[in-house]
Amino acid sequence: MKYLSLLILTFVGTLLSQFSMAQETTTQLLVLIDSDQGGTYTLAKEIAQGIERWPGAKATIKKVKESQHPALASIPLVQVEELSNYDGIAFGSPVYFGNISTGMSAFFTQTIDLWTQRALEEMPATVFMSGGSGAANELALQSFWNTLSVHGMVLIPNGIQGFETIDRTKTQGNSVLGITSPTSIDKGNRPTKEERLLAQNQGEKLARIAQKLKGIRSVEPLTQTQESAIDFDQLLKDKKIELPQLPKPVGNYELYVRSGNLVFINQVALKDGKIFNPGKLGMDVTEEQVKEATKVTMLNVLAILKEAVGGDLNKVQRCVQLIGAFNTVDTYTQHAALMNPASDLVVEVLDEKGKHTRNIGGASSLPLGSSVSIQAVFEVE
Repeated sequence: MKYLSLLILTFVGTLLSQFSMAQETTTQLLVLIDSDQGGTYTLAKEIAQGIERWPGAKATIKKVKESQHPALASIPLVQVEELSNYDGIAFGSPVYFGNISTGMSAFFTQTIDLWTQRALEEMPATVFMSGGSGAANELALQSFWNTLSVHGMVLIPNGIQGFETIDRTKTQGNSVLGITSPTSIDKGNRPTKEERLLAQNQGEKLARIAQKLKGIRSVEPLTQTQESAIDFDQLLKDKKIELPQLPKPVGNYELYVRSGNLVFINQVALKDGKIFNPGKLGMDVTEEQVKEATKVTMLNVLAILKEAVGGDLNKVQRCVQLIGAFNTVDTYTQHAALMNPASDLVVEVLDEKGKHTRNIGGASSLPLGSSVSIQAVFEVE
């Protein structure tokens, strides 16, 4: 009995060891897509099938943004930081006027940390796209390659593999840069069987090369620079800028709303629970009083922004826009001067990231009698 138990334990241990080794040697490939009408997703499934034709390769399909399309509902959403965990990536996108889609473009704006850390450098990548008429597909593929080149990825083209099997009596998406499919041509029959085969070949080629390159990437991530890790608490202290406590909502609304990588904030000149320098310019308050109220309002905005990024203002990529409304008499025209304290303050705190577009106007009245109201939009990590 003792020997039988020992034999069983040895057998189980061997199985677990083999399973662990298999996990380590599996080449993990990500098929990352943006898809509106499902065309790119259809190609993605063919790419994934081709990947898994290669022994030891596994494909995972994920999307860059949420979609209302029923076929895409069950596809998991990718997290930016997970990209570096794969051995290679196939990127798929619809063609938008000779470029990648807005969804894919917005996703790449979130990869700045991966770029800084060189996390994707020397990783093999390939691209595929779904375009309506087929116009500008080659241009769109090239733009996709440009983006990946900035990350230092190893770009895997199709070349002319599989072209000998193509039915040349049809319009086919057989680009040397990557498979495409003109979905508005011969609707209902796209991708064609030839496009599907080319997509599978493209996926298998990526898997084959990724497996060969696995474990030999020589890139060492760069350490964060001092500039990218500013102590904003000390900076505010040095500049004698004191952010107020967060104001409390007085209605059924939030202090800020985050949508994707944008944060939206609206504030009036609230200080210590009361409106600071209330009234109408030209009747109740002077220009200097309104400028003081503008600064108070912008301090509220910055306090809320700090809350929105978990207390770390390093996560703010830039101030996108400020919109100011001022309670003035109808004949007043110097609104820009009233807004300058807000613009100056955000640049003083965020430096180059604080430079923004802005819009300014007058109002016959503002909430709670405030002399100023500011809407702000920030881009964050």
